[in-house]
Amino acid sequence: MSDFVSNFWSHYVAAASILSIVGCLLLLWLTARKRVVADGDNTTGHVWDEDLREANNPLPLWWVGLFVITIVFAFAYLAFYPGLGRMAGQLGWSSAGEYADEVKKAEADLAPVYGRFASMTTEQMAADPAAHAIGERLFMNNCAQCHGSDARGSRGFPNLTDDDWLYGGTPEKIVETITKGRSGTMPPMAAAVGSADDVKNLANYVLSLSGSPHDSVRAGLGKTHFTACAACHGIGGVGNQALGAPRLSDNIWLHGYGEAAIMTAITQGRHGEMPAQEGRLTDAQIKVLASYVWGFSNGAAAAR
Repeated sequence: MSDFVSNFWSHYVAAASILSIVGCLLLLWLTARKRVVADGDNTTGHVWDEDLREANNPLPLWWVGLFVITIVFAFAYLAFYPGLGRMAGQLGWSSAGEYADEVKKAEADLAPVYGRFASMTTEQMAADPAAHAIGERLFMNNCAQCHGSDARGSRGFPNLTDDDWLYGGTPEKIVETITKGRSGTMPPMAAAVGSADDVKNLANYVLSLSGSPHDSVRAGLGKTHFTACAACHGIGGVGNQALGAPRLSDNIWLHGYGEAAIMTAITQGRHGEMPAQEGRLTDAQIKVLASYVWGFSNGAAAAR
């Protein structure tokens, strides 16, 4: 790994760039100095296809001039722009800086558009056609890759159209989630539960909390082991939004349904990560996006 972070490659790229340009200049100079002895008809004596003779004419001056201009331009470019390893160049240009300037310009151009929503509540924005259209574009570009274009999610990615919120579904909580991101971890609990048979009993008890099909005998045996889970999921599996612990007493399963899926979760644990959008989206964009997401599960309220 040290080979990729040392200064060697920076020096290597710089040396290769300069030597390549100098080599081209040297080749041009040597070619210009070389004289080929010509016959009386100004040919080199080389013949192809019986009658195709190589003439001994010098390179056109315009071609030589362009070659020299190209070499001079190359040196000037390397002096002003990054190209010699880690040297930034006299102008200090970078692709990252160019991108940042474009983002600032775009934000300035869009400021009047988002300024219209500054005084609006989440409910008002959710019902506003313009805010809805912008929120939809933001969602498609930043959220749909995980939650789906219809926001119904998939295994491991929450459904945003129901009322089951891991960290809370108020507008403020949605803004917080989008801004800061979320990181939820369930540690492997098999060691705290006991044997593999105990894990199976506990899985059946968890299924019983939501009235899902289960083995009632095993569920009764697994109830005592649920104390290891209640610290996060609460007594009776009601969940804990402060921790992002899912509610187990409903019939919504983020990582899969059934005895086998629950046993896997208990044995191996689970980890979910939602990246923070702070820095990628402006506060105004996050506010509009949050209203769009809020509208998924509060469509009736938004309509009113």
